[in-house]
Amino acid sequence: MTSAAKTSDPPVEPIARSQASEPTTIAYEDQTPMRFVAASAVWGIVGMLVGVIVALQLAWAPANIHATLGFGRLRPLHTNAVIFAFVGNMIFAGIYHSTQRLVKARTASDLLSKIHFWGWQLIIVAAAVTLPLGMTQGKEYAELEWPIDLAITAVWVVFAINFFWTLARRTEKHLYVAIWFYIATIVTVAILHVVNSLAIPVLGGTLKSYSVYGGAQDALVQWWYGHNAVAFFLTTPVLGIMYYYLPKAAGRPVYSYRLSIIHFWALIFIYIWAGPHHLHYTALPDWAQTLGMIFSLMLWAPSWGGMLNGLLTLRGGWSKLREEPVLKFFAAGVTFYGMATF
Repeated sequence: MTSAAKTSDPPVEPIARSQASEPTTIAYEDQTPMRFVAASAVWGIVGMLVGVIVALQLAWAPANIHATLGFGRLRPLHTNAVIFAFVGNMIFAGIYHSTQRLVKARTASDLLSKIHFWGWQLIIVAAAVTLPLGMTQGKEYAELEWPIDLAITAVWVVFAINFFWTLARRTEKHLYVAIWFYIATIVTVAILHVVNSLAIPVLGGTLKSYSVYGGAQDALVQWWYGHNAVAFFLTTPVLGIMYYYLPKAAGRPVYSYRLSIIHFWALIFIYIWAGPHHLHYTALPDWAQTLGMIFSLMLWAPSWGGMLNGLLTLRGGWSKLREEPVLKFFAAGVTFYGMATF
């Protein structure tokens, strides 16, 4: 007796194994990606609504109705919500969903996935409470005080363990380029966050802390972090997602796998040095400012290499854009990425 599969059944994908007489199947864990997608949509609405409010406050001073809800308090809430809540949840959804299919293995631990999801949401709520109350380190994209920084570190370690544990259990030996982008994200964001967040808490039951760095050193470390938060939280994971989902949606192989490898290594090597371009005409030594500027100009090449690899993947399949709305968004997103990097 046979019956149709229920829509709630987990997706399965056959894996051919040379040593097995019959292909086996994998039941992927897609509840976690779905949770992250839902959270991304909710926080996206919240974050961009706060962005509209702070824009109004700049244009119309009476909109700053109270110190707690003024521009100085809400602006970091807006940036944190959009970057770490809206985009962050989307990134985690893409990584959890695509990694399983790229390595042909189910996510290693459901428990760690749940801890990661709920831990990340609690961190976002903590930011939404503390930032309007003025509890901040005053660092761009790193405003959150030390207890929340410790929580971010713990949740990120949980994410890393789950990810690398899944890689260890993979049945697909080859690591596709998207996985390398994910690895670069996990490793580099951990280093950036820990180094920039080194601080000495103030004793006496307060959340206040002071950075271990001072003066120009503090500025340099902060913008090494700030610029590379954009690089390794907003760029490398999204490019990894692009390398999996765009060819998948187009039904075509990536245009050049060799270019994707060159793109990866060039991007992560050059991006990490470009932070000083945020500190032109400051107390930072001229050589450091010049280094940041030169590497920023060099960054154009790998950025456009990734854009062209994405667009050329659609070569011969542009007709699909007429019927496939997903491909329309992919083509627009990759094009805008190229324009923004220029």
